[in-house]
Amino acid sequence: MQEAYKQRRLKFIISGGGTGGHIFPAIAIANTLKKINENVEILFVGAKGKMEMEKVPAAGYPIEGLWISGLQRKLTLKNLLFPFKVIYSLIRAKKIINEFMPDAVVGVGGYASGPTLRVASKKGIPTLIQEQNSYPGITNKLLAKNVDKICVAYDGMEKYFPENKIVKTGNPIRQDVIDIKGKKEEALRFFNLDDKKKTLLVVGGSQGAVSINKNIHKFLELFMDNNVQIIWQTGKLYFEEACEATNETVEKGIKAVEFIDRMDYAYAAADVIVSRAGAIAISEICAVQKPTVFVPLPFAAEDHQRKNAQALVDKNAALMILNHEASDKLGSMVIDLIKDEDKQNEFSRNLSKLAIKNASERIVDEIFCLTKL
Repeated sequence: MQEAYKQRRLKFIISGGGTGGHIFPAIAIANTLKKINENVEILFVGAKGKMEMEKVPAAGYPIEGLWISGLQRKLTLKNLLFPFKVIYSLIRAKKIINEFMPDAVVGVGGYASGPTLRVASKKGIPTLIQEQNSYPGITNKLLAKNVDKICVAYDGMEKYFPENKIVKTGNPIRQDVIDIKGKKEEALRFFNLDDKKKTLLVVGGSQGAVSINKNIHKFLELFMDNNVQIIWQTGKLYFEEACEATNETVEKGIKAVEFIDRMDYAYAAADVIVSRAGAIAISEICAVQKPTVFVPLPFAAEDHQRKNAQALVDKNAALMILNHEASDKLGSMVIDLIKDEDKQNEFSRNLSKLAIKNASERIVDEIFCLTKL
């Protein structure tokens, strides 16, 4: 299949975004397409004002923006504008598709993928959606009946999607992010950290996590007292507060950053991770095999982050602490794990059994099938 694909010039649209959980899988798919055929033409379609408008060009791909957003839970001006945004975005998506003339359109979730995939499917263009989570987002659920193929990462997704369209591929993860072999020394230098101390990596998702940030802040002294240094991704909202908290502790190795561009270095440097339990975070952590304490987002639809984390806990591959327990127990749980190298090694071995590292290739194969190769 891939050999045949190398001989043809094809064009693809990849649409979606809003959060890193949608954007980074999309970039991973695009990178795989480019790796197989460097002449393939890829255009992203995202939502204006969302992080894909920055992250996608940074990854080297062009992007068009739609004026689209979701409904709010209360009556707001944004809700009153919603019907106009949908109509405008459908017209704009139709214009983009007519001008670009893609051979297939891929949706990765997020509001922008709705109008784009809707227009593509009505025009008879092959369409595929990729669902990262164990409980699908509203956009993918609405699109499911019209698209040709649905790539998923979890079993049991026939509860939400037509069974005959589902293919289990795993979640696409960026190879550059999980390529950490032999990089630890270089990574510690990059973050200006001490190779004699244990390193804790804290990630709350691409936009940070308020409760994780507050609890890391609370336990800073405990970590420092136990000779633990920290790479702390705060997100935009907590960055200033974290900087104030760490201003006097920089020499002790508390490195607060708004966003980590070199996640390969962050994973390479880490001995233990504290993380939300989003689908892409789970996939990356399985691939890099780093012992982790998961703090699931309590408001995730159908509590899917807790279910994501529980799947690893059940395989003796990670620890989990619920959001409301973190203020009491997170600090001691992290310190206990950092001090227990046997447990760390056990988790790493079990994580390696759960990793699916070729998900992007599997998804690209499905895209090829849709283009009738």
